[in-house]
Amino acid sequence: MAVAIITGASKGLGRALAAALGRRGWDLVLDARTGRVLEESADAVREEARRAGVPGTRVVAVAGDVTDAGHRARLVAAARDLGGLDLLVSNAGALGAEPLVRLDALPLDGLRTALETNVVAALGLVQEALPLLRTSASGTVITVSSDAASEAYGTWGGYGASKAALDRLAAVLGVEEPGLRVWSVDPGDMGTDMYRAAVPDDDRPRPSPDAVVPGFLRLLDRRPVSGRWSAPSLAEVEA
Repeated sequence: MAVAIITGASKGLGRALAAALGRRGWDLVLDARTGRVLEESADAVREEARRAGVPGTRVVAVAGDVTDAGHRARLVAAARDLGGLDLLVSNAGALGAEPLVRLDALPLDGLRTALETNVVAALGLVQEALPLLRTSASGTVITVSSDAASEAYGTWGGYGASKAALDRLAAVLGVEEPGLRVWSVDPGDMGTDMYRAAVPDDDRPRPSPDAVVPGFLRLLDRRPVSGRWSAPSLAEVEA
C-alpha cells in the first residue's frame, strides 16, 4: 500500500487531497497544528475511504507545528510504521500577515514566520524523509506553490517571496535527486480559510479545493518529469 505524508491536512487543499488519496487506498500521515480539527478530518477521511470500498485505509493524525524538528521526525516515523513513504506533500503554510499588507508595512517577524514555515520547515521535512523516499519505487515530493511566486501582486510580496524560494528549492531537489519526482504545484485560485484571512474583504466566489485535486491526481497517475505545474490546467486537460 502506498503511503503519503500531507502537511496542513486538517482543512482546505490538504484535507481534500487526503480524502482523494484515501479513496484510492493510500495510507496517510496527516499533519496540522490544531489536534481536534485534525482528528475530525482524519475520521472523515477514513469514512470516505470506507464508503469508497477501501475500509483498510490507515490514517494517522499527528498534530504539531512543522517548524519543530521533533514534530517532523514524528511524521516520518509514523510513515515508517505504516511501511515506508512514497509521497510527501508540503502544503502547510503561513501568510506572514493577516490580512496581507504592503511591503512597507510588512512586519519582519511575519516575513520570518512565512519563510520558516513555507521554506525552512519544508526543506527540513524533505531532509528527514529522504531516506524513505529514496527506497520507494515511486518516491515523490510535492510542494504547494502559488501564482504569487511568479506574479507581482500588491500585498502578496512576503508570501510570494517565500513561495518563490520554495519553488527554487523544489527545482534544485529535482536535479539533485533524479530518482525522485519533485513537483512544485500551483493550485490556482481557491476559496479557503487561508485566502479569506489574506484578503477578508474579497467575497467573490472561488473554486473549492476539491475542484483542483484532480490536477494533483493526474500528476501522480502520469508521473511526468520533475518541474513546476498548474493544477487547474492539469485538471482541464483531464476533463
